[in-house]
Amino acid sequence: MAAVQDSPAFTDSDSQAPEVIEKVVHINRCAKVVKGGRRFSFSALVVTGDQQGKVGCGFGKANEVADAIRKASEASRKNMEPVALLDHTIPHEVLGQHGGGRILLRPASPGTGIIAGGGARAVLEAAGVRDVIGKSLGSSNHANVVKATLDALHILRMPDQILRARGKQVKERKAL
Repeated sequence: MAAVQDSPAFTDSDSQAPEVIEKVVHINRCAKVVKGGRRFSFSALVVTGDQQGKVGCGFGKANEVADAIRKASEASRKNMEPVALLDHTIPHEVLGQHGGGRILLRPASPGTGIIAGGGARAVLEAAGVRDVIGKSLGSSNHANVVKATLDALHILRMPDQILRARGKQVKERKAL
């Protein structure tokens, strides 16, 4: 039950906000044994992003799959945060960690695509990254991989931010 599903959702038509996509990363079924038999409950992990540099994840639990997904998508919309992107890839190599999950992300040349699996791919697609190489180094737990990928994306900084922090001058870039 670890399939990643796409379900495009739209924001209010009044505001000119970009389209938000939601990806169901994982649905888990839990059984509780009671006197009459087994009682099932479900949890869902959902990633939401606008494909323009904002992404978030959410976790929801309920007795029905649809309710769990709805709760998770609401939580993921609340947790959306901006990430630094540079020409549809990431500005520099980064290692993200959360719990036992560790992920290494490297920038890639245009046309490479997203070379990453499972939860990391869902997060990167939702954020709007088109060319990146990713490798999961630690736990294969879906929640930890997703949160480690989000951690890696939040660590990213643009080259001009790094230069300013070092006290260097930011030179003008010439158009090619």
